[in-house]
Amino acid sequence: MLKNKSVVVTGSTSGIGFGIAQAMARSGANVMLNGFGEATMIEKLRSYLATETGVLVLHHPADVSQPAEVAALIAATESAFGSVDVLVNNAGIQHVAPIDEFPDEKWTAIQNIVLNSSYHAIKAALPGMKARNWGRIINLVSAHGLVASPFKSAYVTAKHGQIGLTKTVALEVAETGITCNAICPGYVRTPLVEGQIEAQAKAHNLPHDQVIREVILAAQPTKRFVEIEEVAALALFLCSDAAKSITGAAIPIDGGWTAR
Repeated sequence: MLKNKSVVVTGSTSGIGFGIAQAMARSGANVMLNGFGEATMIEKLRSYLATETGVLVLHHPADVSQPAEVAALIAATESAFGSVDVLVNNAGIQHVAPIDEFPDEKWTAIQNIVLNSSYHAIKAALPGMKARNWGRIINLVSAHGLVASPFKSAYVTAKHGQIGLTKTVALEVAETGITCNAICPGYVRTPLVEGQIEAQAKAHNLPHDQVIREVILAAQPTKRFVEIEEVAALALFLCSDAAKSITGAAIPIDGGWTAR
């Protein structure tokens, strides 16, 4: 489906990002991975994905909290592959604290990595997409882009902002063959969520299984984690011709969380 297309996925050295990158590569797209990690581990991921799929897979170490590095990531992808046809803004971090105790530096970091990086990546990728009259922009948001939870003020704010950005971009490019959508997962068992489970277990002095059941999955009626493969399949569908009229949407994949 995506043969001869090129994809950038930020924050794709683990978790949902890598799952999406894998789905895109399996569909025939060349993929630019991005994210932090130990160099040997990243090279193993890159080599594995390239060997498994037969497409070109590269890694760019851009720190997406830095606008110049985001621009360099897009430019490097265009130079290596000839285009950025699909942009997936997935990078994210989390910090949990009451707002009156929230560290200012954590607030700023979350806005930079989640919201501001999405803006800068879209701004850099759009000219090429417009020139080709085709593009897919997918912002990996969260159920927290649609509803709030206590103690996550910075994350909820950034994620709500991503949905506003998604809608605005979709309207601006509606006649250009480019779509822009947001995917809003509930809890997916990723390294980010594992960190939250650990933090909640320590904060409440509870066993991990109890935290998962009574804290993490309390809001998800299905009482199970969303699978990475489910999120990746939705992202891939949004790149298809069948989804060309879906734009400006914030699509929940949350086990019924936001149906309440």
